[in-house]
Amino acid sequence: MLYPELFRSLEAARWNMATDVSWDSFESDKLSDEQAETVKMNAITEWSALPATEMFLRDNRQDSDFSAFMSIWFYEEQKHALVLMEYLRRFRPELAPTEDELHAVRFEFDPAPPLETLMLHFCGEVRLTQWYRRAADWHTEPVIKQIYELISRDEARHAGAYMKYMREAVSNQGEDAKAAFTKIGMLMAASGRAGKPLHPTNLHVNKELYPRDTVQSRLPDPEWLERWLDEHIVFDKECEARVARGILNNLSTLFDQDFKSIGDLNRYRKSLAAGRSEH
Repeated sequence: MLYPELFRSLEAARWNMATDVSWDSFESDKLSDEQAETVKMNAITEWSALPATEMFLRDNRQDSDFSAFMSIWFYEEQKHALVLMEYLRRFRPELAPTEDELHAVRFEFDPAPPLETLMLHFCGEVRLTQWYRRAADWHTEPVIKQIYELISRDEARHAGAYMKYMREAVSNQGEDAKAAFTKIGMLMAASGRAGKPLHPTNLHVNKELYPRDTVQSRLPDPEWLERWLDEHIVFDKECEARVARGILNNLSTLFDQDFKSIGDLNRYRKSLAAGRSEH
């Protein structure tokens, strides 16, 4: 089981919201209305770990180890929402999300293959690590800069935990796991080329609710993410390349390959498909 090891390592790295955030360092003149609004949207987005956890537990009933790990992931993701809301409660209380706004992002996700979902969320954590690093750089108020740095490091640790489960899947399920991971890896590493950086919160997940079946579509301002990325934190091609490199480097390690480009990954994916078709 991976859960005991992950519990120990993540527990050791855990930060305390009351004592590790320098709340007394707040500088009101360094927080704009525009910046505070984006904190609200990220707080609500982080709250969507609730329906994601419900999805993971439903679709991984056969895997008690991974389901137990969800207790850690869910706790830490909800703490991200909470620390952002606490920041607003203290310093911009008029912008604190309402319970209705939070509940709006809790809706059922359609069942999906567990391996593809695992890879999707691994890539999502890689992307969030970079998004929040940029957010820390963009903000000028010191407390929220520190909060985004703390959250970014958590997301990087979560990616590492997902990678451990991916390694276990490759060991236990072989070619099926490799096929699932390369398929989603291609999609997520190349998402910037399509003009829409993909993340679990902006993917359609419930056919009956379409088009309001993404987390982002259920926010008070459904268009905020694109503005945040393009105009605020300026997540440009260089940043997008870091996400792709993170995915490719991790898959290189996982498969004992050397993926220097998305083309390399695609060729490997095709070779896997060809091998599977022969059997």
